[in-house]
Amino acid sequence: MLKVNNIDVFYGNIQALKQVSLLITNGEIVALIGGNGAGKSTMIKAIIGLLRKKSGDVYFEGKTITQFPCSEIIRLGIAVVPENRRLFGPLSVKDNLDLGAYLRFTNRGKKEIQSDLQTVFKLFPRLEERSRQSAGTLSGGEQQMVAIARALMARPKAILMDEPSIGLAPLIVQEIFKVIKRLKEEGNTILLIEQNARMALQVSDRTYLMELGRITLEGKSQELVNADSVKKLYLGD
Repeated sequence: MLKVNNIDVFYGNIQALKQVSLLITNGEIVALIGGNGAGKSTMIKAIIGLLRKKSGDVYFEGKTITQFPCSEIIRLGIAVVPENRRLFGPLSVKDNLDLGAYLRFTNRGKKEIQSDLQTVFKLFPRLEERSRQSAGTLSGGEQQMVAIARALMARPKAILMDEPSIGLAPLIVQEIFKVIKRLKEEGNTILLIEQNARMALQVSDRTYLMELGRITLEGKSQELVNADSVKKLYLGD
């Protein structure tokens, strides 16, 4: 589904990603964990074309998208749940969700969009209650729900989630990860960027550990839970 092959990314003279490779197959959750400054968010920006790759390639559904602009990559079916949500605060919840489906707004697509809106409201009942409320007045957890729902409204083939738990209370984090687990059960393909290693390992099929712009460890999530390096540095065990 999505393959990153030996990419190098620089910020000026500083190398942020060093020969990074990862693979996400259809219907699985792959977690990318690591501390602040490891290069996790840079990875998402490189995949979707917001950062230029100095070398290496990115493939989606078997075709290279390395040089594609961000707009074209989104059109191909990759949706992003960005760090810190990045909602349109003055707009209503429903308006934000409609914007997630803007590529699908045709006369033929309107019924499908309304159906999808009801689907995300079932996933996040609170959003239906607040559908007319300005997104900027919601709590942090509710805003994260809008960000995930907005991505789903695009009917994406793959979803890239950047730190969905950041800044949220523990109970809300549990709720968000229940939704992520449910999305996997429904067949969604997800790259999950997370500092909360414990939660990421619980919901993902496979995990990559990134440190200082390099992938230093990879494997099945259930196996990495018991890896000494992961336990000591990221699980507090």
